[in-house]
Amino acid sequence: MAKSSPDREKRLVIATYNVNNVRRRLDNLLNWLAHAGPDIVCLQELKCRDNEFPEEAINKVGYQAVWRGEKSWNGVAILARNAAPILIRDELPGKPSDRQSRYIEAAVRGVVIACLYLPNGNPQPGPRFDYKLAWFKRLTRHAATLKAAGVPVVLAGDYNVAPTDLDIYPTKSWDDDALIQPESRAAFAQIVKQGWVDALREAHPTERLYTFWDYKRQRWPRDAGLRLDHILLSPDLAERLIEAGVDREERGREHASDHAPAWVLLAGG
Repeated sequence: MAKSSPDREKRLVIATYNVNNVRRRLDNLLNWLAHAGPDIVCLQELKCRDNEFPEEAINKVGYQAVWRGEKSWNGVAILARNAAPILIRDELPGKPSDRQSRYIEAAVRGVVIACLYLPNGNPQPGPRFDYKLAWFKRLTRHAATLKAAGVPVVLAGDYNVAPTDLDIYPTKSWDDDALIQPESRAAFAQIVKQGWVDALREAHPTERLYTFWDYKRQRWPRDAGLRLDHILLSPDLAERLIEAGVDREERGREHASDHAPAWVLLAGG
């Protein structure tokens, strides 16, 4: 991602980054924010309580944030550069008893930003896969509501699904994994069919593009990746799409998350 410039100030960069423990990877996050300078960032897998979120350190590099943490697991946040995100909600509608921290929504610079961390679903079949598909259904219903509101919306985060065979390196080793099951892929496709635009795929229609490389089996050195992190744009925002990509070099840094940031560059804003 190109660093901020006077010309880019007329544009809007929105990124999603599964940071895989925001306190443990804080230096990685701060260094990336400093050199990439995205305007809005959706973070997943904070893995910290609300009172442990490193707000002060993030403020010092020019970002304000809203977040919802969770002890040991999950956790989501929205960061904005030189702006204050206005919190709309910190849970996905449809099941008040679900207390897992997987969704947060805020207004930033005239855009509704939905940051999500979809359940992994493994092992499948079983209760965890059922939970994944049920969460997907709730997301689909809420996405339809957001789209019907007629405002600019971004649905960004770790969806824990590789939508097509182009989104996973050639292999059969993941065939039983929840990330590529037909039900998972169909659920993602159902959201897209509402009229959302998969920005990374729109910008790179035929390229093998990955955002996640497992720590095991030398998958990063072998470039054995999957595209699990997605940025879906409402149609009005899709018309402003200039570029989209993955800062894959972040995955190769010391103490890196197993995900790399994905981003979109939009005109205006």
